[in-house]
Amino acid sequence: MTQTVVAALYKLTPLSNLPALKMQLQQACSDAGLCGTLILAPEGINGTVAGTRAGIDTVIDSVRAIPGCGDLNTKDSFAAEPPFYRMKVRLKREVITMGVPSLDANALAGTYVEPETWNALIADSDVVLIDTRNRYEVEIGSFPGAINPQTTSFREFPDWFDRQTELHDKRKFAMFCTGGIRCEKATAFLRMRGFDAVYHLKGGILNYLESVPAAESRWRGECFVFDQRTALAHGNAPGSHEICHACRHPVSPSDKASKDYAAGVSCPRCKGTHSLERERRFAERQKQVEIAELRGKRHFGPIPLKDR
Repeated sequence: MTQTVVAALYKLTPLSNLPALKMQLQQACSDAGLCGTLILAPEGINGTVAGTRAGIDTVIDSVRAIPGCGDLNTKDSFAAEPPFYRMKVRLKREVITMGVPSLDANALAGTYVEPETWNALIADSDVVLIDTRNRYEVEIGSFPGAINPQTTSFREFPDWFDRQTELHDKRKFAMFCTGGIRCEKATAFLRMRGFDAVYHLKGGILNYLESVPAAESRWRGECFVFDQRTALAHGNAPGSHEICHACRHPVSPSDKASKDYAAGVSCPRCKGTHSLERERRFAERQKQVEIAELRGKRHFGPIPLKDR
C-alpha cells in the first residue's frame, strides 16, 4: 500500500500580494492532488499538506520559488490514508496567532538548536525549558522538566510569560513546539522583552522524534498533531491516541475503556458537559461515520479541528 506523505511547512518572511499568492497556491495544490491547509499572512506561510511524494515535492518547489521562502522549513511524516478531507489556503493576520502587533518574528527569532544537540542544551541546569504548546497537547507528551504554561491558545502565551516574574531574572531559555513555528515566535517575543540567550528546537518535536533514536530520546509520551492521526510516537510512527469528536481533545486507550466514553459522543473529559441535543447530533454523526465505513467510504463531515 502506498503511504500518504504528510508535509508540515513554515517560513517566517515578509509576503505581499497575498490574494494572488493564495490563488496561485490553491491551484498548485489542486493540480498536485493535495489536501490540508496552508495559511498565508504578511509575516509568512504555515501549514500541513498531504498527498503523493511527487505532489508534495511539486508544491514544496512552488512555495520555495516565492521570494524569501527558498529555505522553507519542512518536515515529512507518513499516514496510511489521507489525514485531511479537503484543501484550503487561507489568509490571516498571522500565520500562528500570538496577538502582539509590534512583534517582528522574522528579525528577532532566537537561535536554532538541532535535535542532535538538544539533549545537551536542556540538561544545562541554567536553562529554563518551556513547552509553548497548549495544555491538551502537553498532557499526552512532553520533555520532563518543561514548564507547561497551561494555555488554551497560543494567544495566551505573551500574557502568561509577563506574569511569570520568577522567570524574569533567568538568562537562558529553551523552547519547543510541534513543528517549530510557535516556539520560533515565542523566542522572538522573549527577545523583544530583552532576553538574549533564547533557543528553540529546529523543526520542533516532529524533527526530534525522527532524528533522535528512541534509546537516546528524552521525550516522554506522544506528540499531538492537528490532523486525523491525532498523535505520533518516536520515529513519527502512529500514536495510540484518538480524537474525541465531541470536545476535540485527545483520548488515550485508558480513556476509551472508561464508562464515560462513547465513540463520537463523549469522553471522560467532556461527559455531561454537552446538552442532550448536542449529544443527539454527535450520535447521529457517529452513525453516519460507521455507515460510511461499512460501505468502504470516508465520512466527509467531521467537526473540524480548531486552529489553535
